Amino acid sequence: MRNIIILLGPPGAGKGSLGGRLASLLGLPLISSGDLLRENVKKNTPFGKKAKKYMDLGELVPDKIVIEMIKEKISEDRAKDGFILDGFPRTLAQAEMLDKIISNNNSMKVFYLKADDDFLLNRLLNRRVCEKCGKIYHLVNFPPKIKETCDICGGHLVQRKDDTEDVIRKRLEIYKQLTTPLLDYYKKKNVLYVIAGDINLEYMIDAVKKIIKW
Repeated sequence: MRNIIILLGPPGAGKGSLGGRLASLLGLPLISSGDLLRENVKKNTPFGKKAKKYMDLGELVPDKIVIEMIKEKISEDRAKDGFILDGFPRTLAQAEMLDKIISNNNSMKVFYLKADDDFLLNRLLNRRVCEKCGKIYHLVNFPPKIKETCDICGGHLVQRKDDTEDVIRKRLEIYKQLTTPLLDYYKKKNVLYVIAGDINLEYMIDAVKKIIKW
């Protein structure tokens, strides 16, 4: 049986941070749709070329592009005991696609990280990413030791193109429009759990651990 965790939530809700900690605690690979897309864009792969125009505008990348990358990752040997999905599925159609490519022998938990727009906007406007290793920082909550410099590799910290106010607001609006049917889908399956996405990471970890009993 494979243990599957799906982390849902608007941009900036902390899915990446929570997913990283859970991956270490549970020994499961973290599969981030956003990281997969950015990696393909950086390498200028065929998928990356198609995805870039959508990402730069803050729009969702078409399902057929994302699902093929996800399918490849969850088929790897390291995911044989389970995996954590960060940022996927984002639509009802993607959720239905995911169900078709995973076996029925799974234990699935879906966590929705809830937070208001003002909190999310503030968090994303202050987010910086190392252009060399991808390490994420926050200018207020988790600043680098040296300004604009990664603590890990010394790379330069930059603001992502989709972390501007106009793009963020557009991303949040799109997310709201698509999320309701997705949440209803998992609620009907009795696998959906709502936790606060605007609290300390340790509290989020504790909330998840109380629900997961593997």
